[in-house]
Amino acid sequence: MNQNKINILNRKAKFEYEFLDKYTAGIKLAGTEIKAIREGKANIAESFCEFSNNELFVINMHIEEYSHATYFNHNPKSERKLLLNRKELKKLEKEVKHSGLTIIPTRLFINDRGLAKLDIVLARGKKMYDKRETIKDRDNKRALDRVKKDFR
Repeated sequence: MNQNKINILNRKAKFEYEFLDKYTAGIKLAGTEIKAIREGKANIAESFCEFSNNELFVINMHIEEYSHATYFNHNPKSERKLLLNRKELKKLEKEVKHSGLTIIPTRLFINDRGLAKLDIVLARGKKMYDKRETIKDRDNKRALDRVKKDFR
């Protein structure tokens, strides 16, 4: 029942990248990895995705070691294979190779069947002036909301 409450976000991604396409991928995990994710002990803030032999892997995703495991525990920073349709993999690989885009994980969650899923986004890196513009737009929206609230 509480497994649906697992929702680990990459909050920095929206500030650092401009999102183009969104996909939901499954993750190939070991037993202690899924148990640690169900405890909420994962971090995707500095992770990214990379192709190797026509397969997509998430790199730098940190899943803490499971607290109740013995010596059969997993490596916290190992590469984990992402599971997508072949058509989606080919499209993503073509976009990454030809147009210099990157694939960033934005959300790690457990679906209603109890499987760990990763929302990944095809993204383009923002320049410094784009980041300043994002901050300015967010501040303007906040000020406008305050003004609207006063007139209600």
